[in-house]
Amino acid sequence: MTYYHVSFENPLTFYLQVQLMVEVPAEATGPLALQLPAWRPGRYEIQNFGQKIQHMEFSDAETDELLPYRKVTKDRWEVSGAAGRSVRARYNFYAHQMDAGGSWLDATQLYLNPVQALLYAEGHQELPCQLTLDLPADWRLACGLPQTLPNTLQAANFDQLADAPLIASPTIQHEQYEAGGLPFHVWAQGDEAVVNWPRLLADFKAFSEEQLTLFGGFPVTEYHFLNQFLPYKHYHGVEHHNSTVIVLGPAEQLMQESLYKELLGVSCHELFHTWNIKAIRPAEMQPYDYSRENYFRTCYIAEGITTYYGEYLLARSHVRTPAQYFEELNTVLHKHYADAGGHNLSLADASMDLWLDGYKPGVPDRKVSVYHKGALAALLLDLTLRQLHGHARSLDDVMRRLYEEFGKTGKGYTDEDYVRVVTEVAGRKMQVYFDKFINGTAPLQEPLDKALHTVGCQLVAYENASAAEGKFGFRTVVKNERTEVTYIWPGSPAAAALTVDDELVAINGRRVESNLQSLLSTDAPHYEVAVFRQNRLLLVELAAQPGISFGPRYAVEKLAEADEAQKAGFRNWLGWDF
Repeated sequence: MTYYHVSFENPLTFYLQVQLMVEVPAEATGPLALQLPAWRPGRYEIQNFGQKIQHMEFSDAETDELLPYRKVTKDRWEVSGAAGRSVRARYNFYAHQMDAGGSWLDATQLYLNPVQALLYAEGHQELPCQLTLDLPADWRLACGLPQTLPNTLQAANFDQLADAPLIASPTIQHEQYEAGGLPFHVWAQGDEAVVNWPRLLADFKAFSEEQLTLFGGFPVTEYHFLNQFLPYKHYHGVEHHNSTVIVLGPAEQLMQESLYKELLGVSCHELFHTWNIKAIRPAEMQPYDYSRENYFRTCYIAEGITTYYGEYLLARSHVRTPAQYFEELNTVLHKHYADAGGHNLSLADASMDLWLDGYKPGVPDRKVSVYHKGALAALLLDLTLRQLHGHARSLDDVMRRLYEEFGKTGKGYTDEDYVRVVTEVAGRKMQVYFDKFINGTAPLQEPLDKALHTVGCQLVAYENASAAEGKFGFRTVVKNERTEVTYIWPGSPAAAALTVDDELVAINGRRVESNLQSLLSTDAPHYEVAVFRQNRLLLVELAAQPGISFGPRYAVEKLAEADEAQKAGFRNWLGWDF
């Protein structure tokens, strides 16, 4: 067994004191290697947690004799002379990152994601682990791991320990509900949070039961929603083995509709991940290698399908109305069509590039989101399967098959496995779908509109109401009373005259000061624009292209008139009358 101990002396410093003890066999050869994870499951980029480590030392746990060691990479240490010893590592960890993947210490709570803070001994990852927390007597501990003793957590192996976030606090709230005969725990940390527990528990129970019915079982025996409700604006969620951490704010607005709908959406999304990525896991991550990138081409399945179901199942479980669901779906459409990146990178390649810059804006028009386009591709596939089989088959069947074949067996799936399962559920070749929309960059609008018609809906395109973007193809933001260009559509009039970071000073001799819409909405055939570019004043000319609009807005809407087959399709898809 590997033993861990976490304590703190002064929460004002944000430093945790961490100890690890591992028994090294007498027959071991070479140094003992200890590795700190460089990334965490749920965010596929190298995060270099080693930068949070202070004052590392290694000793013999029985004699306190210091052992010589050498740091060999940014997050890997080797201890010499470890054979036959109980080796103890001691170090400080800086817990000052408040998001759903972070760790935080202050006088009111300890919030820890073990994957950030705990070393593992090479070759010992499959051994059981025990984590003991030194906490004040009145603090309560929330975690998905079993507690064998007060404040002592047991894990089957390091992978399970690393994937078990915890919150300890004297004020954390707790309620629970049952779904499918299993307990679901809801924890709420945050003094400002005023929770309408009856409403929340009813809504959570509804979407939980919908997911359990979809898959026909649950990979775990209990589940924990660990909520951090903050006094300031925030939105983040991360999935784990049998829990999730969700960070939202401002807490006092929690039960207002604008924030409560975010809580529902992220909670339903993260619960779906219990099947789709935690149980149904890509072959490249079976098991996780925490020391380096784990490249995989199927994040559009892990995140895109989950993004689709996270909102869709709220409607299907009657937690949301169809109109509320379409509002969220239209937000996904808006984000996907906000730039031209979809023309330049496929979903499969974007899955690989998460490790490069998937969570940052990146250079203009380079990439596509596996979350947003992945959700739209999942919607297209779901409606296509439903159309082919009169709603007797759907994407639900694909996910059940993946769970039976891979989730329950612990066998990782490949992109070829996914193509095979989709093809078998469809009962026909689906290569065109994969060639165009997964491995290619074909536009989604026409096929998506056609599929939506089968359920009494349509994809509607609206002209961009912004004169700057709609007529000329550029977007701006006002910073410190300066109007700066932030995006330019390729092939637009702006592309021939402006560049990103230009400061717009005047248009046709009129100063630009929160009046850009009116200045560009006249009937003038062209506009003389004064810009500061790299601190040089320039005059450029913008000329509209008649009949051409840029940055269209797309929305899913009900058909004004639908036939009985379309209305039946709507009921079968969403579970609501048309």
